[in-house]
Amino acid sequence: MSNVNIKINDVPYTVPAGISILEAARYAGIEIPTLCFLKNMNEIGACRMCMVEVKGARSLVTACVYPVNEGMEVYTNTEKVRNSRKHTLELVLSTHNKNCLACVRSGNCELQKLCKEFGVEDTEYFAGRMPDFEFDDSAAHMIRDNSKCILCRRCVAACQQQDVAVIGANARGFDTHISSAFDKDLADVSCVSCGQCIVNCPTGALREKDDTAKVFAAIHDPEKFVIVHTAPSIRVTLGEAFGMHLGTNVQGKMVAALRRLGFDKVFDTNFAADLTIVEEANELIERVTTGGTLPMITSCSPGWIKYCEHYFPTELDHLSTCKSPQQMFGATIKTWYAQKMGIDPKNIVCVGIMPCTAKKFEAKRDDQSASGYPDIDYALTTRELARMIETAGLFFPKLPDEEFDNPLGEGTGAAVIFGATGGVMEAALRTAVEKLTGEELADVDFKEVRGTEGIKEATYNVAGKEIKVCAASGLSNARKVMEEVKAGTSPYTFIEIMACPGGCVNGGGQPVQHAVVRNFYDLKAIRGAALYEADKNLPKRKSHESEAIKTVYAEYFEKPGSHKAHEVLHTSYVARPKYK
Repeated sequence: MSNVNIKINDVPYTVPAGISILEAARYAGIEIPTLCFLKNMNEIGACRMCMVEVKGARSLVTACVYPVNEGMEVYTNTEKVRNSRKHTLELVLSTHNKNCLACVRSGNCELQKLCKEFGVEDTEYFAGRMPDFEFDDSAAHMIRDNSKCILCRRCVAACQQQDVAVIGANARGFDTHISSAFDKDLADVSCVSCGQCIVNCPTGALREKDDTAKVFAAIHDPEKFVIVHTAPSIRVTLGEAFGMHLGTNVQGKMVAALRRLGFDKVFDTNFAADLTIVEEANELIERVTTGGTLPMITSCSPGWIKYCEHYFPTELDHLSTCKSPQQMFGATIKTWYAQKMGIDPKNIVCVGIMPCTAKKFEAKRDDQSASGYPDIDYALTTRELARMIETAGLFFPKLPDEEFDNPLGEGTGAAVIFGATGGVMEAALRTAVEKLTGEELADVDFKEVRGTEGIKEATYNVAGKEIKVCAASGLSNARKVMEEVKAGTSPYTFIEIMACPGGCVNGGGQPVQHAVVRNFYDLKAIRGAALYEADKNLPKRKSHESEAIKTVYAEYFEKPGSHKAHEVLHTSYVARPKYK
């Protein structure tokens, strides 16, 4: 790529040709404010917060979409620029619900941050009429409050990138608002609950349904035995909510915090991830050796499952019947563990800490109550756990490192990498290859399916059979793979699909990062690398080697794929209409 010479605030720089002024400013250590811009997702220059002066231009220009060229002179902090940005903020606030103290995003709101920086106070604009928008809490996983929406359209772009596109701008002028077609409730359209709209929203207009009060109530109920388990990716994202570096592994502090919140047992979802792999690998081997439906597709991502039910209902036979690790964990707790510990399952409250808002929907699905009671009572996002920790007054960075409770606190490296795209595939291969060949793997790293690319594929020769696999993340990539499956032209034996780009580390329930971080740091790569580092350092890296897994089969499930395992650990799916 060629370079160009430019000046920013009279200082010369050499930068790559064709990049935007916004990106060029980063080379100069200058952060130009934005509200609508998301790189490679929402490059529309609509919010007008990034306006800068360019020598020779007749008016201010939008830095986010204006390319640099040779000899350009840019000014990012003139009085004209500052006044423009402040005026824009005043206009945005004129129709904004300013009840900031009670807002879930207070302190982490991009609009609030900019208003503070530019000293925005009451103006004559604030005295006018406010739009009257309905509050939508119909969906199982989230709340939409358009009184806090600034029409940046970042949520719309995220939904389109996910190939769902159930929201957009309705009406015109003063009445413009973001909603579904014909203003239908989210519960009445084919929203898949992935939550990508939430993590990309700059304000509190979109948020997950908060179940923390219900969990606190259960903890303080003397009749309830409250168990919590944490998904693999939470350990490398929770620290972000407390100002720690991206990708910091806070497993020990997380366990300590959960104990201090009052949970009766603190377990690791990695146990159930290993259980999922053992069952899923067995299912794959059965399909390969007996002529079952292929390719087999993983079933760990509930957003992906709902997408498949809506958009590819004729291909549901390709899905693994295994429940997700969250649901397997709850099912095992309320059957085997309840029996082992002599606890009535009706008194057990099982709480999952998940990177995913779709887990809230999944917990309410049919055929997810192996004990006669819901497998999972509450699915909390990483953000909800962070709020519980803050509410309890725990200073997270200073907590000691503690270990999970046993026996369901044990997990292998294969389980840890579930949180990264390709991780479920690699974990399954570590077990399936050993079972098919009857030989121990010399190298357990299947690096061909690692990385943040949207679609990855690899071919392996296993026991004389050619196994071609694919790992896809992000639902737009899932569609490409599924069109081949539907047409009968898919070359794959086994497919992993994650709803969120990059997998669970980039899930809709993860800590919200401002656009300036999302635009210039690869969150999914940084967080995913931390999981692979944890996997590398664990003594056991294959799911079937877990002593806890061996115990639960010996004492309860008998063997992978047994009748009891199918009763407790497997589920079914249902074709759903695109629109109701």
